[in-house]
Amino acid sequence: MRIAVGSDHAGFHLKEHVRGRLSALGHDVVDVGVSSPDSADYPGYAHDVAEMVADGEAERGILVCGSGVGMAIVANKVAGVRAVNAHDAPEAELARRHNDVNVVTLSGARLAPDRAEAIIAAFLRSDFEGGRHARRVAQVAALEESGQAASVARR
Repeated sequence: MRIAVGSDHAGFHLKEHVRGRLSALGHDVVDVGVSSPDSADYPGYAHDVAEMVADGEAERGILVCGSGVGMAIVANKVAGVRAVNAHDAPEAELARRHNDVNVVTLSGARLAPDRAEAIIAAFLRSDFEGGRHARRVAQVAALEESGQAASVARR
C-alpha cells in the first residue's frame, strides 16, 4: 500500500519510527517531512499528506504532531479526506469501518511506538463497511462539495 506520512517537530521521532516500520512491512512510504526535530509548523505538512490522499497519489495518510489535533484539523479541510485523531486501535478500526477515514493522526507526545503501531495496524487492515455508513459518508461529501454547512437529512 502507498502511504504518505508527515509530521511537525513534535511528531518527528514517532513519524520516523512509523515510517521505518511501514517500510519494513513492505509498504511504499512517501515521507513529506519533516526531516529533523527542529521547530516546524504543521499545517503545510498536513496539507501535503491530505492532498496526496485526496488526489489518489497515496491510498492512506499518517500524520503526527504533539497532540494529533492540529494535523487532523488541517487534513479535514481537504475535500475527500476524512481524518481521525486516533487514541487507540479500536477507535482507528471503527473510524475506518464506519467513517471511511483515509488519514489517521497521532500524538507524538502521548503515544508510545508500540501503541502507535497498533493504531496504524488497525487503520490499515480495516475496510469500510458501506451500507448505512455509506449514506452518511456521502452526506459529508455533499457538505464538502457545497462549500457550506448545508442541511442534511436527519434520521
